[in-house]
Amino acid sequence: MSEPALAAQATPGSGASGQADPIGARRTFAIIAHPDAGKTTLTEKLLLFGGAIHLAGAVKARGENRRARSDWLKIEQQRGISVSTSVMNFEYDGWTFNLLDTPGHEDFSEDTYRTLTAVDSAVMVLDAAKGIETQTRKLFEVCRLRDMPIITFINKMDRESRDPFSLMDEIASTLALDCVPANWPIGMGMDFKGCYDLFNKRLLLTGKENRNLEPEVIILEKGLDDPRAAELLSAEQRAKLREDIELIEAACPPFDLEAYRQGHLTPVYFGTALKNFGVDELLKGLGLFAPPPRPQPSEKRMVEPTEKAVAGFVFKVQANMDKNHRDRVAFLRLCSGHFKRGMKLKQVRSGKPITVSNPTLFFARDRSLADEAWPGDIIGIPNHGTLRVGDTLTEAEDLRFTGIPNFAPEILRRVRLSDPMKAKHLQRALEDLAEEGVTQVFRPRIGADWIVGLVGPLQLDVLAARLGEEYNLQVGFEAAPYETARWIDAEDRHDLEQFIEQNRGAMADDRDGAPVYLARNAWELSYTEKKWDKIRFHATRERS
Repeated sequence: MSEPALAAQATPGSGASGQADPIGARRTFAIIAHPDAGKTTLTEKLLLFGGAIHLAGAVKARGENRRARSDWLKIEQQRGISVSTSVMNFEYDGWTFNLLDTPGHEDFSEDTYRTLTAVDSAVMVLDAAKGIETQTRKLFEVCRLRDMPIITFINKMDRESRDPFSLMDEIASTLALDCVPANWPIGMGMDFKGCYDLFNKRLLLTGKENRNLEPEVIILEKGLDDPRAAELLSAEQRAKLREDIELIEAACPPFDLEAYRQGHLTPVYFGTALKNFGVDELLKGLGLFAPPPRPQPSEKRMVEPTEKAVAGFVFKVQANMDKNHRDRVAFLRLCSGHFKRGMKLKQVRSGKPITVSNPTLFFARDRSLADEAWPGDIIGIPNHGTLRVGDTLTEAEDLRFTGIPNFAPEILRRVRLSDPMKAKHLQRALEDLAEEGVTQVFRPRIGADWIVGLVGPLQLDVLAARLGEEYNLQVGFEAAPYETARWIDAEDRHDLEQFIEQNRGAMADDRDGAPVYLARNAWELSYTEKKWDKIRFHATRERS
């Protein structure tokens, strides 16, 4: 089936300002990948083709241009890794895209998990030489739980790579997804010549490269039947391509838009983000095939994007995006209604109204005032600790969106200040950063030392760096006498109070005041769970 025919299935909105269907024109997606698969580079190039930036190769440029636009924290720039989700809003070819670049490192997977609650689809980036790696598989499982549509981009075809058929087989067998190639690579590494567009029967070949501009792409609309094909490709390359196409047509199912949107099928694009090849086709595929804003689950019912009343949920809070003002910005995924600046929305948790006077649209760290927003858009709401991850804001009905979790930490450490006189300053700083949802903070009921809970060791380095950079606090970490933590509750309040009283030395409160049991090791946790069978121990806690 050709791309125009597939586009007719997709029925996108007319896009841009003044579009006939502003909801249908929205595409809100995350990019997920194992570290070093090229995720941040792909993000840069999607922004380039979307017209949002004007310098390709900014990741490799010099000076201020060296940093990726999505990696704006100082530690991200120093280490060349993404440790915080960035949001970028841009328009392209009639569609409005909300791109969320997630952390690739597994130590920051909790931020990624919550980000995936705020998107309607995902792009899975694979390194052509490595295929599916551990973190890719974990992130995919989160997508599978939400039946999230996934487009696959196999990156780095300009380097020595695995056989494309082997990569397709691995995706199909490991992830239980039907694979339909949207294009097919011609060669690899130094011999990479471009791709054959399977949807439109065209040849897209590499032309002259330009370091700071889009490279030349030679488009042969008649594919292998084009007279120029013999000039640009060897007889061996043409014969291999014909053989591959025949095998694909015999072995792969046809592209089915509904199967993709239900999370059962993935279109696969081959390319090289570093050299800007295949990125444009991927962006067009996102516009044509990715779903518009989907219904969102709440405790009472599914909330449809076409409902008139405004409703949305906070999936992330970022402290100190503007370090000069010590600001905190809540990232709100709009789920329904037509939001307008200055609206009063009810914070369901507190029951209090909030006037949203200065909502912002994001471009990583940069922001612009948002006069209006539609379902699928991510808007920033500046606040001073009023909004937390998991909060719901509504215009009318009291709703509580579900599925935004806290995870039990795998590392617990005591925080030691170099200057004990700054204890209150440390408390404020830890609470600020805990609001972001990445670091968890526990206050033991006995003792004065704060305990931080984290998923991975790299988070300790990031926490120390941010406390020093953003709060001028020099801290160290000491091993706590605990290995893991569990939130606790019980059907009978008396049983809960009795447990807390008899285990006071192992009890703490999280930043919301919820009771937490701290276990010295897995054996102690198992023993306590069996001994106190009326107490429920939770490795995750729904954000309230």
